[in-house]
Amino acid sequence: MAAAALITPVPSSAAPKGCPPGLAKKSPSCVPPGQAKKGNYKNTAPYRRGDVISGDYIVIRNPDRYGLDRSGTYYNSDGYVFRVDQETREVLDFIGAAAALLN
Repeated sequence: MAAAALITPVPSSAAPKGCPPGLAKKSPSCVPPGQAKKGNYKNTAPYRRGDVISGDYIVIRNPDRYGLDRSGTYYNSDGYVFRVDQETREVLDFIGAAAALLN
């Protein structure tokens, strides 16, 4: 019986590390509602609305595959997903943590 306990699967959490499951489901992900309402999540995400993404980023192809608008342009930068202007790379929306969205 002890061997059965060793191989019993343990459910895993889809939430990013250190993020409570309730906050992981919110948008923006892992940002308390008061901070999200104020747009005060600069401490967690590297960019906020109006910023221009510079440096390394990954273009998210087929965004509708992840429940995003297929006509939008989305970047993954530093583990966060942003909707951006395709021409200027200006952040239009903070979508959330890539780990919660892209898995």
